[in-house]
Amino acid sequence: MIAFLTLELRIEAAHSLKDKRQVVRSLKDKLRASFNIAVAELEVSDLWQRATIGVVSISGSRDYLRGLMENVERSATRIANNAGAEITDSFIEYY
Repeated sequence: MIAFLTLELRIEAAHSLKDKRQVVRSLKDKLRASFNIAVAELEVSDLWQRATIGVVSISGSRDYLRGLMENVERSATRIANNAGAEITDSFIEYY
């Protein structure tokens, strides 16, 4: 099984692409350090206050993946809030 979590972020504190990149990089690095997952920015755009993050993991157990992605989402919400961002939408897909 493959689980794919998509996180939509709004970064109110970002006033430049540099501010946006700092928040996104911090979120990606902290999630990678805490969980055994792959993380990447999707749909890279020049909008300073919007970002889309993709998180992927593979396991033989769908239940494990569901729990992992829920934990990743909770952690991402906490990390984003501490960085001045907000997760506006998220969804999980399984393949």
